[in-house]
Amino acid sequence: MRMGVVGLGMGLHLAVWAARAGIDVVAVCDREAEPRRRARELLPGAVAVDRWQDLLDPGHRLDGVVLANDFDAHAPLATAFLEHGVHVLSEAAACASAEEGRALVEAADRSRATYSFAENYVLHPHVRLLREAVEAGEVGRISLVEADYLHGMSPEARAALIGDPAHWRGRIPPTAYCTHSLSPILAITGARPVEVTAFGVDEASPREASTMVVRLSTGALAITRNGFLQGESDSHWSWVSVRGTRGLAESVRAGGDRAWSVRVRQEGWTQEDGVTREEERVPPPVTLDGEPLERGTEGTVLLLRGFRDTVLHGAPPLVPVRDAVAASLVGVAGAESLAQGSRPVPVPQV
Repeated sequence: MRMGVVGLGMGLHLAVWAARAGIDVVAVCDREAEPRRRARELLPGAVAVDRWQDLLDPGHRLDGVVLANDFDAHAPLATAFLEHGVHVLSEAAACASAEEGRALVEAADRSRATYSFAENYVLHPHVRLLREAVEAGEVGRISLVEADYLHGMSPEARAALIGDPAHWRGRIPPTAYCTHSLSPILAITGARPVEVTAFGVDEASPREASTMVVRLSTGALAITRNGFLQGESDSHWSWVSVRGTRGLAESVRAGGDRAWSVRVRQEGWTQEDGVTREEERVPPPVTLDGEPLERGTEGTVLLLRGFRDTVLHGAPPLVPVRDAVAASLVGVAGAESLAQGSRPVPVPQV
């Protein structure tokens, strides 16, 4: 499989893991010279260019492309590559507006190629265990789902990250980067987001964190917390909790490897013997070249393996285009809710 990469920040990280997973990275792109230089060192066989349009040249013979350019600029590139028959693996967000989302879905439907969302949080160990518990019926019908994607950082570090309006992190609304919490919710529930009410967490620093309350198509409620809040065990914190009519399944709030484990509780009245069942489950390891991966990298490797299987063997995308657009448009509708004083706003359906 021959793959190109656009954007050599996170894209270079993905490219290196793709090469380790047996994917041939043949072309890379970045506007800046230094990322291209680093890519040539790490991927000596890849051609490096400064215009993403150059990767559309048939001479590269790309089977697929990873889009890791600016957060709010993925949809136009995805549409272009799909129109050229190149399979797309796009970083978040899938789109920055409802119009972009609809155009992206239409392009994916027309194309002989496929669209996959590079949402590795759907494939992290704790989310995989939660999906298994839900699919086995252990928690019953889902009533409430909560998910956090949080960073504990100093004021200086936060300002450096989101304080520059010329950088995408400085120009996106605080609700936009929600897919790491929304995508696991949609994957676990199999639902679509219907309506969102968004709140800034701290009125003194409104850009730093948001909470969104999302009504799902199943009737269940979802609550997400995204952004910069203190006190979690790791800097890129993901926590998911699923409450159902028969019990609870949630990832463990702990540091280190326990953060990837899941606590499952089934109430006693649901059991034939009347005894409450509660246990902590440890996810099985994922291996690469016969060696277990670090827990935080499992989702990335599974994502790239899934993309390879989609391109080479016709497997369904792990996170297809409609799921990607649905999660991204919650952030768009959330920004509209904030602008309207935290009023409920319908999530566009595509």
